[in-house]
Amino acid sequence: MNMPENCFIVAALYKFIGLPDFRELKRPLLERCRELRLKGTLLLAPEGINGTITGRRESIDGILDYLRSEPRFADLAHKESLAAGAPFHRMKVKLRQEIVSLGLPGVDPEQLRGEYVKPEDWNAEISRPDTLVLDVRNEYETGIGGFKNAVAPNTGTFREFPDYVEKNLNPEQHSRVAMYCTGGIRCEKASSYLLSRGFREVLQLQGGILNYLEKVDRDHSRWEGECFVFDSRVAVDHELAEGEFEQCFACRRPLRQDDMASEKYLPGVSCPRCHDDLTPEQRLRFSERQRQVELAESRGEQHIGTA
Repeated sequence: MNMPENCFIVAALYKFIGLPDFRELKRPLLERCRELRLKGTLLLAPEGINGTITGRRESIDGILDYLRSEPRFADLAHKESLAAGAPFHRMKVKLRQEIVSLGLPGVDPEQLRGEYVKPEDWNAEISRPDTLVLDVRNEYETGIGGFKNAVAPNTGTFREFPDYVEKNLNPEQHSRVAMYCTGGIRCEKASSYLLSRGFREVLQLQGGILNYLEKVDRDHSRWEGECFVFDSRVAVDHELAEGEFEQCFACRRPLRQDDMASEKYLPGVSCPRCHDDLTPEQRLRFSERQRQVELAESRGEQHIGTA
């Protein structure tokens, strides 16, 4: 990846590995991130690590070296993209019971997971007529981009995925499933779940959409639209540069230009999709927050609630 001068590197990483001491790892990890002036969020859980961080090149390299010095993270993989400005404004290390929340403790990607498909081989796999291409992201993510002819469950959260599978998929009818998500982590659990339910052949795009966009030239790409990311960039394009979407503060959905032209769009308060669902109390609270954001910007400051 060509790195323009003065850009910020955004690194997404995860690894499923047993961490019975995950609580003890929090403080030293947070301290090292702060020493390196990194921003973002890392999650630690009994099942591993997950997160996205941003910083300059030397800082990203520093934290990756730190993590990989721990034997359990020696082979930790990560994906990178670019941002003109810092997409996070604080550094947090959080403790969770899962690094990606499916809500089913018995699903263990360390023991059972789908077969990885390299980005260079993905087009051929999803072109087969016997393959169901499954987008395991949520509705607000799939709405701005995806692979052509993929099936989107239209879930509100990943925890709804098992229910979708039980109601809509059948191991006998859907004997070959190829799934994808943003960075690969949800596919680890989704593929493990499908295999545990009797689905025979389950494939997953290695490294997710971000890896595909990096490895596959646009002229040969089957990707359409942009890819939603969980930071202030909102989305990235095929070159992994910041996309054209904004984000609604109230419902966190990505917004197109026509959404922001609507009379129901109020910066920091609402968009056409959530305007009619907000309570008067929420409108008042969001309006006050937006006023504080604008005051901070007028003083050249960063409002603490913007990331």
